[in-house]
Amino acid sequence: MANNSSKELTPVQIVNELNKYIIGQHEAKRAVSIALRNRWRRQQVSSPLREEISPNNIILIGPTGVGKTEISRRLAKLANAPFIKVEASKFTEVGYVGRDVESMIRDLSDFAVNMVKTEKTQEVQAKAEALAEDRILDILIPPVKRTAQKGQQQTQESESVSKQEEFENEKTREWMKKKLQKGELDDKMIEFDTAAANNIGMQILGPFGMDDMGININEIMGNIMPKKKKKKKTTVADARKFLAQEEAQKLIDMDAVQREAVKRVENSGIVVIDEIDKVAGGGKGQGPDVSREGVQRDLLPIVEGSNVNTKYGVVKTDHILFIASGAFHMSKPSDLIPELQGRFPIRVELNSLTEEDFVKILTTPENALLKQYIALLETEGVNLEFTASGIKEVARIAYEVNSQVENIGARRLHTILTTLLEDILFNVPDEVPEKKIKINAKIVKEKLDNIVKDRDLSKFIL
Repeated sequence: MANNSSKELTPVQIVNELNKYIIGQHEAKRAVSIALRNRWRRQQVSSPLREEISPNNIILIGPTGVGKTEISRRLAKLANAPFIKVEASKFTEVGYVGRDVESMIRDLSDFAVNMVKTEKTQEVQAKAEALAEDRILDILIPPVKRTAQKGQQQTQESESVSKQEEFENEKTREWMKKKLQKGELDDKMIEFDTAAANNIGMQILGPFGMDDMGININEIMGNIMPKKKKKKKTTVADARKFLAQEEAQKLIDMDAVQREAVKRVENSGIVVIDEIDKVAGGGKGQGPDVSREGVQRDLLPIVEGSNVNTKYGVVKTDHILFIASGAFHMSKPSDLIPELQGRFPIRVELNSLTEEDFVKILTTPENALLKQYIALLETEGVNLEFTASGIKEVARIAYEVNSQVENIGARRLHTILTTLLEDILFNVPDEVPEKKIKINAKIVKEKLDNIVKDRDLSKFIL
């Protein structure tokens, strides 16, 4: 079994977790849950065959605002794996305004290193805090230094005085340590030395930034130049946190962290390429489509499996899971180059949201919009309440506007609720005498009906 098998969820558990935040789209949830579980399954397979098992790359197709990006975001939190989301349009016109496609793997490696470093920091936290306490005690009560007399041995008398001083110093330190641990010294100001960061400014000429070259100039120059010390004056409470961080850095083996991070990226990394339809040619074959096809050809070796140079070493992309998503309202998945289509064997179409879906989106998820607005107004001591009829009316209007103007999915609910609650949010707390506000269907209709009926106005407001 894998080391973190306790954190591995089964496909059914993954879907149940996604259901807490995303309404509907069961097919997409099933596809991503199987793909995620297959990562763990591959790692349990014995060695020769393990290397041959390719990840189930997925392409999510559906209109904007139906949950494509949200599924990817939530999946990352569940996976406990290195994860990065990139916009495919970032890579347009590489060398002019875009980025090198390989930079996504470098960013993923950076994420993994930070992730492993955070875990290792937690492991050594107790030891680091103890060392920080010792450093604070050294500042408050400096330890007694033995000074040998020049040219002759210390006399018995001076030796006993020295031992007596050491004993008293130790007792005082123990007493002070107890006070420090109880927090009695937290407000006391102390001054201590800390390492100052060497900031080297350097202008890079040419189309690529240093992240694209996988080089960290600060690290290179920082190792050459001597470490500077600077004085810092803070309270004991702040000094304890700061020094604990500094001690934790010393306790962590960064080479081991980087090796572990690269291993995690290669075996369980996830890259979400959003807006992939923006680099799909619309079948025109001229103008910007030429560069779009170039981006697809650049993406191809990364998705297919290649070696990418990063500042942590070479990363193989053969077993990284790629999830692409796009609305494809101006183009079709078949407009992608055939080789790239072949690297995304699993296609899932997400459905447009219905009126019933909108009602559920407003109320069911743990981060539901209504819960957010209720919590915001609670901070002002105002109790906001939506009746069932009011919620249904908001959902109806959202669905109606989506079908008339432009279908932007669940994002329409943001615009409608902002317009509906604008006066309340503006007038609280100055001009709202009542502490309880109830929103029913009648209030929703009065506020929004005219805007919905006026097609020209709704284009600007909703």
